[in-house]
Amino acid sequence: MKRESVKSFPSFVMVRGGTQRMPLKSDREILENSMHEDDPNCNSSLEPGFIEKTAPRWGPQNKGAQELANLYSPGKRAQELICVYTCIALMIIDFMLILKHLRFDRICVTFVSAFFGIITADFGSGLVHWAADTWGSIDLPILGKHFLRPFREHHLDPTSITRHDFIETNGDNFMVSIPMLGYLAYNFNTKSYSDIQQDFGWISYLFLLSIFVAMTNQIHKWSHTYWGLPKWVLLLQSYHVILPRKHHRIHHVAPHETYFCITTGWLNWPLEKFRFWSTLECLIEYMTGLKPRDDDLKWAKKIT
Repeated sequence: MKRESVKSFPSFVMVRGGTQRMPLKSDREILENSMHEDDPNCNSSLEPGFIEKTAPRWGPQNKGAQELANLYSPGKRAQELICVYTCIALMIIDFMLILKHLRFDRICVTFVSAFFGIITADFGSGLVHWAADTWGSIDLPILGKHFLRPFREHHLDPTSITRHDFIETNGDNFMVSIPMLGYLAYNFNTKSYSDIQQDFGWISYLFLLSIFVAMTNQIHKWSHTYWGLPKWVLLLQSYHVILPRKHHRIHHVAPHETYFCITTGWLNWPLEKFRFWSTLECLIEYMTGLKPRDDDLKWAKKIT
């Protein structure tokens, strides 16, 4: 089986005295510190025999991953169902109202605003992803089991997301988009035609932002799916319109400290170039004394 190659990339570590550049990660380091999602039998290992001889560090047989998966509750499922159906209804309503008010002379404004909406969604996905990966604990009331649990499970079993149905995959992201879509629907029904035309750039921005926020985890799921993807998804990935598989693999090199943006991934390189996440992490650690990725590392140790 042919394995996609992964280029070496820079890694950074923050210390209280500043940021230090770590050596480039080699192909071997990437293989040793990330799950072989596209080659679970290790047929493309750098050396014969590069196979786990102990309890699995990743995958559905990992003890920590099993414990975390079992925390998915009926109440959480109900919340996801409500959010998905509510969000889809608002998407349809807003889309029809946008088509009704769209004018040809506003096309350029619409496209520019929509582009910035997508950029914002990518940054938002990175910010939430970074915060959930780096801080907090499963033991936190409400937030822990309902919203941080999937992030912990995903690092121990990256392919678990490919076994989730549409509701479980997208429920939380659809929930985030509901206020934005609801706000647009309210404005369409309360503002005059001239006011809507004046605000059409803002409307286009919010609509594309909400759509890409809602679809972020589905796009993320596709980046972990190596078989059976529709050709149009593969085309979008190949042109980096949405998050490509090879690009996202960089994030899954332990200890998962880079390339957090998972909508399009367009912002990953510039944010890493300017050391945005590592600087923010260092600042929060210095101000609060909290240890980054403490909970993530705790679950990673549950391998027996």
